[in-house]
Amino acid sequence: MISFQAYRDQWFGNIRADLLSGLVVALALIPEAIAFSIIAGVDPKVGLYASFSIAVLIAFVGGRPGMISAATAATAVLMVTLVRDHGLQYLLAATVLAGLIQIGAGLLKLGFVMRYVSKSVMTGFVNALAILIFMAQLPELDPGKVTWLTYALVAAGLAIIYLFPRLTKAVPSPLVTIVVLTALTLAFGWDVRTVSDMGALPDTLPVFLIPQIPLTLETLLIIFPYSVAVAVVGLLESLMTQNIVDDLTDTKSDRNQECIGQGVANFATGFIGGMAGCAMIGQSMINVKSGGRGRLSTFTAGLVLLILVVFLGDWVGRIPMPALVAIMIMVSIGTFSWSSIKALRVHPRSSSVVMLATVGVVVYTHNLAIGVLIGVLLSGIFFASKIAQLFRVTTTISKDGRVRTYKVEGQMFYGSVEDFMNAFDFKEAPDRVIIDVSAAHIWDISSVQALDMAVLKFRRDGAEVEIIGMNSASETIVDKLAIHDKPGAMDSLLAH
Repeated sequence: MISFQAYRDQWFGNIRADLLSGLVVALALIPEAIAFSIIAGVDPKVGLYASFSIAVLIAFVGGRPGMISAATAATAVLMVTLVRDHGLQYLLAATVLAGLIQIGAGLLKLGFVMRYVSKSVMTGFVNALAILIFMAQLPELDPGKVTWLTYALVAAGLAIIYLFPRLTKAVPSPLVTIVVLTALTLAFGWDVRTVSDMGALPDTLPVFLIPQIPLTLETLLIIFPYSVAVAVVGLLESLMTQNIVDDLTDTKSDRNQECIGQGVANFATGFIGGMAGCAMIGQSMINVKSGGRGRLSTFTAGLVLLILVVFLGDWVGRIPMPALVAIMIMVSIGTFSWSSIKALRVHPRSSSVVMLATVGVVVYTHNLAIGVLIGVLLSGIFFASKIAQLFRVTTTISKDGRVRTYKVEGQMFYGSVEDFMNAFDFKEAPDRVIIDVSAAHIWDISSVQALDMAVLKFRRDGAEVEIIGMNSASETIVDKLAIHDKPGAMDSLLAH
């Protein structure tokens, strides 16, 4: 547990920079929160309330000071089908349940699983997320629904986003894009879709409400798959962002506490009409690079966001959709790891396959959790294959031909047991067989059973068998699981 002094320093150890960086992040959060709401198919206020609630709560209970959490594309894309088929109330219930799952993950200390997610899987995850964000903008660029003016405004927005920072970085260029394109559409009366066309913006503070759904097993079966997907994807993105912020700030943070914090934030957000969210890579980078390091920066971002949308909601509703499309295209371009394309030529083929498989599965299923699972499984298979290749068995025989010695080197596990068994000549009939495992390590039940089989086959033909050089860890698992010295061993082994 963190000490009170350390927790207080995380709040008030960097006040000025945290306040300023939080203000910048709040301005940048507005268009993204609206855009992510539109991706999910809900009113903009759902994403705005969520971004306020999650940011404020995570500032108190999160494990990584200075990291920004809010409504995100990663969770929004998972909710599209649920909202379309069952409506907003089921989304709110799924958000509450996702929060409980995340709290459970934190209490069970599952944050350690991040160490098993390879760099290739992370890269595939980020690239797939970028592609999904871009694909979500295509309905707003449908030639059958929009005019040439939309394309012109999107192009102008992208030009401002990428060129304005050359003049100054004091003001976020996405905010400048919103202001300029909104001013142009109002001044010239251009007929383009606006945020108000997508749904009502909040004009009051959020209030507590209980999702209006039937409390039945059928309801649970409907929302549970979505909740699990949201919980897993939210934690994956949050923990990956946490790693990045840890590296940038040269500090360490608590993964399990972050899991609990994300869960608490999502659980509470579902009761004020907000959608689920998680940590945001882009906004966290903005915060850190603007000087934000403490919890106050995250709290400020959430609070200022609420003030802006509640008291300036009329102006926010006039924002043209082409401005948001331009911003989301910028987010997708910035999220995609372009260096990974060049790296395909130099990285090991297995790493490239894992990355491409992760991207392909995510884009096909629109489910980041499934893609990451496939990537992790492939990484494990390729790793096991590489380790198995480092395994070998060499053999020597005494001058009188009576003693055969097999020296085993490498890792004995399910991936190497076939090579282990193929190395023995069971047709030979020496008086004594020595299996030297001093340069090997026995890992699992598959390797123990292979060792049993080798010993019993030699003994069946009348040879005396001795196993030498076993390290303490291998000896522990062999003593516990091996049966070659027990009565009826061969019958028992063949029964398996």
